[in-house]
Amino acid sequence: MKAHTKETQATMTPQKAVQFLKEGNQRFQNNLKANRNLLEQVNDTSEGQFPFATILSCIDSRVSAELVFDQGLGDIFSIRIAGNFSNEDILGSMEFACKLAGTKLIVVLGHTSCGAIKGACDHARLGNLTKLINKIEPAVDAVKEPADESQRNSKNLEFVDKVSEKNVLLTIENIRKESPVLAEMEDNGEIKIVGAMYDISNGEVTFY
Repeated sequence: MKAHTKETQATMTPQKAVQFLKEGNQRFQNNLKANRNLLEQVNDTSEGQFPFATILSCIDSRVSAELVFDQGLGDIFSIRIAGNFSNEDILGSMEFACKLAGTKLIVVLGHTSCGAIKGACDHARLGNLTKLINKIEPAVDAVKEPADESQRNSKNLEFVDKVSEKNVLLTIENIRKESPVLAEMEDNGEIKIVGAMYDISNGEVTFY
């Protein structure tokens, strides 16, 4: 499989980009990687890059977007931060990726059993991590069930995963609200902003 070119990127639509990622994840689950010569892709992308998607995911070592979607060099912009939330620097990166570099899709990718989400559920406090946790805690408050405080912590993995899903949805809301550039592009059909969850137990990505 060749690296994307200006021509192949130009033929990509937001819907097609989602399909490419779904097909890549299917290959990953079946352990059937696309045939790529990565050194050839290094050479092919040495004078330019034409990715078709931008993926905001967690730093979790099990959730590498390039691997779980079976993508090669030059295919996706990968933004990683614990808890896959957005801030102004990440929004700026997304605006560059979509408006200037031509990607057609933004995916906010959460995952099951997320350590950052567990920290938010437990209201953990540790150095600079505290400020990061604070940014995720609105997702904890937004999940109303269970109401029993003894069940609203990292030991309840079902609750943790519900908070992860809510965090993805709130992040998408924040992207649209805080980036008029991206919101306008989505309104015009130039890009799509979607959420997804990666299951660390079986490698499956579920798109919302």
